[in-house]
Amino acid sequence: MRIYLDHNATTPLRAEVVAAMSEVLRANYGNPSSTHAEGAAARAVIERARGEVAALLGAAASDVVFTAGATEANNTALLGALAARPGRRHLVSTTTEHPSVEAPLAAAEAAGARVTRIAVDADGRLDHAALERALDDQTALVAVILANNETGVIQDVPRIAAAAHARGAWLHVDATQALGKIPVNVSALGADLLACSAHKLNGPKGTGCLVARKAAALPAYLLGGGQERRRRGGTENVAGIAGFAVACALARAELAAREPVLAALRDRLWSGIEAKIPLVRRNGAARFMLPNTLSVEFAGVAGELLLEALDGEGIAVSAGAACHSGSVEPSAVLLAMGRTPAQARASLRFSVGPSNTPAEIDHVLALLPELVARVRAAGA
Repeated sequence: MRIYLDHNATTPLRAEVVAAMSEVLRANYGNPSSTHAEGAAARAVIERARGEVAALLGAAASDVVFTAGATEANNTALLGALAARPGRRHLVSTTTEHPSVEAPLAAAEAAGARVTRIAVDADGRLDHAALERALDDQTALVAVILANNETGVIQDVPRIAAAAHARGAWLHVDATQALGKIPVNVSALGADLLACSAHKLNGPKGTGCLVARKAAALPAYLLGGGQERRRRGGTENVAGIAGFAVACALARAELAAREPVLAALRDRLWSGIEAKIPLVRRNGAARFMLPNTLSVEFAGVAGELLLEALDGEGIAVSAGAACHSGSVEPSAVLLAMGRTPAQARASLRFSVGPSNTPAEIDHVLALLPELVARVRAAGA
């Protein structure tokens, strides 16, 4: 038996998603840019999907641009904002962003843009006073992750939006981890731009979107075609987009019921860890956290060894972000929260999903204390 507790890395496809994608692959093989009947049928699939994704995000369908995922959407937003606003060469972000935001920030900085990264406190929450001091009349864009992929910590995005807009800056929100776990509404957040990926909410990999509201008119990032109303060149992934739409429809129908179930599983896991294992600490502000995410420091443990031990017992977890897998470097997010390299390396991320059960959590808790003790002893 395998127990999958790594839903922040990716999620299993729902059966409904697989069925929708299979039907599109079978029946809607036309190029959506073609004007014949087969092309029109594929185009209709995309436009129906655009409406479904927009409904989950509280966005206008015309503002949804389909992409290959959040990485493309984040790059488009950050580099596009600089191109669209040549009189503003300043970007503001945080020290706990996903690599798909940090990498284009670094590229923009190397090209001559000014970049300010706002620190977070020990709970992973943004220093709002520092943000307001950093903003100026040259700020083109503020980029912030809504819910951190490693810790699950949720930022006060409406407050960030108000500060950004007061200085004429746009706000870009990376909502990838939040979608399908908590309500995500573009208008309520105050976001001008918003990125997400289908595979974080039981949809397919390789599909996502950028919501680009009319106030934030970006140049096309991928050139060479007039697709997506000339905002993103390249033939659309029709089957992936159809699967994304079904995943969004399921999330919209189930979200209110999902949240307490996920939170109960996460809290059951944390309560058991805290009761059974000495010298543990939760990473991140529990009051401002995704319902499914638990990052735990096991003092004196080599996190990668504990991960391997759990995997050997049929339990999948993460030693950090999936984008950092294969590396034993300490988590940049945890370091930014003031953890030492040793403390960061001693941390694991558990992320539950709708398919998990209380019995699975109890099975993990039955094994984990002995595994932690064994890894601690091996490192002593």
